[in-house]
Amino acid sequence: MSAVTKRTSMTLFSDPRDHYSHRVRMVLAEKGVTVDIVDVVGGKIPEDLAEVNPYNTLPTLADRDLVLYESNVIMEYLDERFPHPPLLPVYPVQRALSRLWITRVEKEWSSKLDLLMLGKGREAALTKARKELRESIIAIAPIFAEKPFFMNDEFSLVDCCVAPILWRLKEVGITLPEKSTRPLFKYMHMIFERDAFRQSLTEAEMEMQE
Repeated sequence: MSAVTKRTSMTLFSDPRDHYSHRVRMVLAEKGVTVDIVDVVGGKIPEDLAEVNPYNTLPTLADRDLVLYESNVIMEYLDERFPHPPLLPVYPVQRALSRLWITRVEKEWSSKLDLLMLGKGREAALTKARKELRESIIAIAPIFAEKPFFMNDEFSLVDCCVAPILWRLKEVGITLPEKSTRPLFKYMHMIFERDAFRQSLTEAEMEMQE
């Protein structure tokens, strides 16, 4: 048995700068779950964690004998394990649409942010990613005027995926035109002031807005 699965409390191995780890920390904070958070800096995966995660990826959640290492899987597990407050809609159609939005966020936003946060590669590729991410966010900004949260009347897992990306825009050199994206700025202010969001931030993430 690995030292990870011998732990008596739930443990999250988390990259303090990574938006995938951040989204899981948001879910934990929203649920009020007590968890041991182990910061893994610079990709230095502990040996005992590498034994139970064949991909050596973060975040990784250890809950006694269970080890999960995909952020979306972890989020849904936590939502089912700790059902209050629910972070996915009750009805199958709405649940499917939420999952579809998460998939779109990952394909259209996350991949570009990953490249920019890494900061490696040709400058032309980074400039292209920055431009495409900025334009995509601006294009979708009007939908934030329709509902208080991302395509939903209630805070959901989709917001847990979107908020960490928006928080990092300044870090990767993206500014948005406030006049034409006013509903988005209102949404960002509301989410960033949310108690659970503030609790989910690491010291490294707080520095991103300084």
